[in-house]
Amino acid sequence: MTTFRDGLFAAFFDHQDGLKRFLRRRLGNAALAEDLTQETWLRAAAANAAPIENPKSYLFRVAANLANDHLRRARHGIELQGQESVVPFYADPRPSPEQQAAGRSELQRLLRAVDGLSPRAREVFILAKVHELSHAEIALRLGIAKNTVMVHMANALEYLHMHFQRDAD
Repeated sequence: MTTFRDGLFAAFFDHQDGLKRFLRRRLGNAALAEDLTQETWLRAAAANAAPIENPKSYLFRVAANLANDHLRRARHGIELQGQESVVPFYADPRPSPEQQAAGRSELQRLLRAVDGLSPRAREVFILAKVHELSHAEIALRLGIAKNTVMVHMANALEYLHMHFQRDAD
């Protein structure tokens, strides 16, 4: 004796390729059509319906409803499906919470290291790296020679390099 579910599975097995083609034409996405074909079986098999006169029509109706639901969600911006080459353009560009925490930690390390510089080297370093001033602009602002700015900058970079080298060991 075949059960309702066995008959439905036989119909699904017989019409699976047709369901995929139907969904692919409706949605324009083969991978999504494959997923929704499987979802069609899951929904149909989970239903506790009375025996169905036309299992093929029932399966196509379930598939059509799933496609309509997907299109409705996509139209309201709830779901985004796209080719893998396009998705990075829509992905959230913000760093993950883990990346944010690591970035804050690195920034704290840098700030502690900059605090260890001599006052003039720190001032030169901040004007160059934070405010993006040229050596000539820094020299003019601080009233010192450009060569002196270069010496302070070289000393600052060497100190920071040694500081981070020491932390890495």
